[in-house]
Amino acid sequence: MALAMHLPGGPLGSLAPSFFHAPTELPVDVARAPRKKTGRNIGIAVAVIVTVLGTIALAKLKPAAPSIDFATILVDSVRQGDITRDVRGPGTLVPERIRWITAQTSARVERLVVQSGQKVTPGMLLLVMSSPDMLITTMEADQQVRVAEKDLLTLRTNLRQNQLQQEGAVASIKTQLLKARQKAAEADSLLPLKMIPIADAVGFKADAEELTTRYRIEQDRMTLINNTIEQQIAVQTEQVKQLKTIAAERHGRLESLQVVAPEEGVLQELTLQVGQYVSEGTTIAKVVQPGNLKAVLRVAESQAKDIHIGQSASIDTRNGLIPGTVSRMDPSAVGGSVTIDVKLTGALPAGAVPDLSVDGVIQIEQLKNVLYTGRPGTGAGTGPVGLFKLREDGKEAERVQVVLGRSSVNAVEIVSGLKVGDKVITSDMTASDNFERVRIKR
Repeated sequence: MALAMHLPGGPLGSLAPSFFHAPTELPVDVARAPRKKTGRNIGIAVAVIVTVLGTIALAKLKPAAPSIDFATILVDSVRQGDITRDVRGPGTLVPERIRWITAQTSARVERLVVQSGQKVTPGMLLLVMSSPDMLITTMEADQQVRVAEKDLLTLRTNLRQNQLQQEGAVASIKTQLLKARQKAAEADSLLPLKMIPIADAVGFKADAEELTTRYRIEQDRMTLINNTIEQQIAVQTEQVKQLKTIAAERHGRLESLQVVAPEEGVLQELTLQVGQYVSEGTTIAKVVQPGNLKAVLRVAESQAKDIHIGQSASIDTRNGLIPGTVSRMDPSAVGGSVTIDVKLTGALPAGAVPDLSVDGVIQIEQLKNVLYTGRPGTGAGTGPVGLFKLREDGKEAERVQVVLGRSSVNAVEIVSGLKVGDKVITSDMTASDNFERVRIKR
């Protein structure tokens, strides 16, 4: 099919000039006036203000009071009267006299004669140990004593010989001196008669003077020997004495391998086995008197400040109460508690044995006509504390500030904040610290 597209007379001829020759007009952006936003901004501001005010209002709202089951709390009333102020502490029964048995030397256990829990008497054999090293050491100590005793005997003999020799020397010089003096005297008598040469007379006189000097020297030597004999013997004797003491100590250690009971009582804590090696100083066992017991209590350091020696106490053994008095207290606290010794003054109930766990109550003082209530689970110390006081209908409890005074085991003095007849929750309310009131469900 042929396309008829001739311009002059064709079908599109009339359109050609306008289509191909008319100038093309492009679209142009027209500037518009800005819209007014006053109404929209005001709406946003109002919404923000409403949101802030709502947040503030919600923040000021008090949290809803929690509910507590009445069966899970402790409630006590405020009373006025006399109370006994006391403190309580756990502890154990301990023998008043304990005799520890320790190894005097390193040794090996050869034989066990008794077991823990048996009654023993003084000198009763408990176990047998062996130590070859101690046996050799004891023999060496004995040998040293024998050598020292031999040296002492030799010293005595030598000193006596020297003494006798010096006595002989003094006697000999004395004899020579007497003869020399006699000759000098004869020479002096013959010299005037010229019956002896002058030289001989002078010689005799010189010999006499020399012997006089030698005699004096030998006498001094004799005195010196006599004075030093006792000192030398004393030194050697002391040496022998010291070696004997060492040997005796070695024999004592050797004999201690036969372990015996030091006194009458009940043997405890003997846990050694045959063949076990024991080092020197190791505790072997202990002997106690089970009938003489005391209570050793551990009291909190915050309460121990009011305890004094001589105060009355009561010890609960779970099978009876034993009266007693405070006999000793440690001057310092260890681990937040102070150790208190209580001397038992009453009869021991059945089952009261060493190391039995007990509870002790020490009476501090008697408080007369004071306002008090049960001791709360929190705020047991002196000073202000928040307690929940029940309303009259008993359906709610609100927190009140109470000043506590002196406290006892089960009661505490009320200084201010409550009156007689008020009922307060004494159980631990730590979970409600962020609330000023709680609802009570019954």
